[in-house]
Amino acid sequence: MSANPVMIRLDAVAKTFVMHLRGGARLPVVAGVSFEVRGGECVVLGGPSGTGKSSILKMIYGNYRADGGRIDIHGPAGWVDIARAVPRSVLSLRKSTIGYVSQFLRVIPRVGALDVVAASARESGLDETAARTRAASLLDMLNVPERLWSLPPATFSGGEQQRINIARGFAAERPILLLDEPTASLDATNRAAVVGLIEARKRAGAAILGIFHDEDVRDRVADRVIDVAKFAPEAPGR
Repeated sequence: MSANPVMIRLDAVAKTFVMHLRGGARLPVVAGVSFEVRGGECVVLGGPSGTGKSSILKMIYGNYRADGGRIDIHGPAGWVDIARAVPRSVLSLRKSTIGYVSQFLRVIPRVGALDVVAASARESGLDETAARTRAASLLDMLNVPERLWSLPPATFSGGEQQRINIARGFAAERPILLLDEPTASLDATNRAAVVGLIEARKRAGAAILGIFHDEDVRDRVADRVIDVAKFAPEAPGR
């Protein structure tokens, strides 16, 4: 068994969406979700679209509230159950422990790309000079031309925006990293760059949980694949 510590632990997690515009109809998404992620490994959530993979990531990050079960995160002060944590505790864990790369870039419109990434690095305790150095290194690794670094990412192409998103997610070097389709809009060269970043974070002991529809990337980074389809809620009457 790995000597690396467990960083994420899910136990019997369930999620149901309530469709308020459809008379309060309930849409069960997942039930009985149970697994662990240790430091130094990349665990991939697999299965068909619509089985709840992104919902699981969002529950771990605290964007969605779990309807049942526990989501334990190993933070600086010990274990915290995200499923029951108050918002202040969730925000504290995001600052200290949990990084998240989504499929969409949300930033202040007029802030330049280098400043966006450096701000994330500063959150991990780096001073301004070190933060900007780390940001520049990541942008260079992800093949973002230096002429774009001072420009706001809102003006970039989809692939360029996603590379800024990835750089920001990796800049803080948090011990837990959640990746939701980080390579979806990237070419082969930049997919390889992301694989390199993931492998480096694994070597540094980070616990990584991700979704990758690109089979080549998934095969290169995954230590384990969890089939989320097995957590499908039972239909009524079954």
